[in-house]
Amino acid sequence: MINKILIANRGEIALRVVRACRELGIKTLAVYSEADEQSLHVQLADEAICIGPPQPGESYLKPDRIISAAEISDVDAIHPGYGFLSEKADFVEQCESCNINFIGPSSSVIRRMGDKALAIETAREAGVPVVPGSDGVVDTVEEATKIAEQIGYPVLIKAVSGGGGKGMRVAHNGVAFQKEFGVAKAEAEKAFNDGSVYLEKFINNPRHIEFQILADSQGTVIHLGERDCSVQRRHQKLIEEAPSPFLTEELRQKMGKAAIRAAEAVSYENAGTIEFLVDEGGNFYFIEMNTRIQVEHPVTEEVTDTDLIKEQIRITDGQPLRLRQEDIVINRHAIECRINAEDPLRNFAPCPGTIDLYYPPGGHGIRVDSHAYGGYQIPPYYDSMIGKLITYGRSREIAMDRMYRALGEFIISGIKTTIPFSKAIMQDPVFRSGKATTKFVEEFVKRSNMDTLIQSNHNLE
Repeated sequence: MINKILIANRGEIALRVVRACRELGIKTLAVYSEADEQSLHVQLADEAICIGPPQPGESYLKPDRIISAAEISDVDAIHPGYGFLSEKADFVEQCESCNINFIGPSSSVIRRMGDKALAIETAREAGVPVVPGSDGVVDTVEEATKIAEQIGYPVLIKAVSGGGGKGMRVAHNGVAFQKEFGVAKAEAEKAFNDGSVYLEKFINNPRHIEFQILADSQGTVIHLGERDCSVQRRHQKLIEEAPSPFLTEELRQKMGKAAIRAAEAVSYENAGTIEFLVDEGGNFYFIEMNTRIQVEHPVTEEVTDTDLIKEQIRITDGQPLRLRQEDIVINRHAIECRINAEDPLRNFAPCPGTIDLYYPPGGHGIRVDSHAYGGYQIPPYYDSMIGKLITYGRSREIAMDRMYRALGEFIISGIKTTIPFSKAIMQDPVFRSGKATTKFVEEFVKRSNMDTLIQSNHNLE
């Protein structure tokens, strides 16, 4: 039985785990850096331990400090949230050796699916379509150039240990490839301490669509439908929705079965996400697996009436899934906008600082996941996301209209946020038509007068 959980994270996801545990009657231990002493998850957890200075490398990314806190407080399990140590196989191995349950898959599965080249090979062997590319890591520019010519330009160079768009470069011809290959390796080495890269065919104007997986220790694997994450900037998602306005029911069934095959191929256990690119002709390709809970998990929760955090905990506790595939019925639509402390007029530069006034929206079909409040000091050391606004309704149109209304009510003063930018997108005809691809934001910015757009969608404070 899991009676106490250490939450090895911060911000809204840490608060989300605290709330799920409280409903399950499970005690919580928050670990925090000196910069997060006043964070809501620290205040609402049953216990809290400071694990170091503000810098992530001296606190949230220090496995030994987190393990020590777990042993001192006699916890049964660790929930990693997303980011930080959530997909670090070495950290999971430490948990396993200390007999502390890690709320997620095993270290061996994380290591296999975290290596993107190995993950693609696993998917290929399971009969899941993959993007044409190199057979694993490519070490030299000479070898890479030959493979790129065989694949055909444009070619995508990707870091094996990548994430968040780092170590990812597109080359449209052989001359550009020589330069971008070196840049991608250097970025990967700096960001991940691993300069390994592999190559993929670059898919023009794709949709980014992912399937949510749940798998228990008894071998049952199901999917809870898809999320469309095509609205993104520099490979980082801004708006997500479920279900995708692009997929037909036939394509949804094919992709869902493929996602399950990919998870079964590694005997996956817990929550995970299978990510695909889908081209204009409806051809889909596996690109990676995220072996953790996703930022955008609330849209799946709202359209399936499932608490994914609770399911993660139950699975780790050895309980079988209470759901079967036939139980997953999606009869409404949900949209999530990430609320980032960023200035859209300065190329989305981070805007840490103090929130003077915080007034979240309310009403039917509205959900706000955030650790922010009036007087909260946003530290400069972490990701700029300060919350997520989720709306849902019987149709996509209702969810969009509700999102536009809710964004108009959301007041955060003292800092710049992405609220007016997201509000403008909700009225954009391309987005409303359901035709947004991964190039949408870039094209939206080009055809918009950003100053006028932001000013016209700025909320009164």
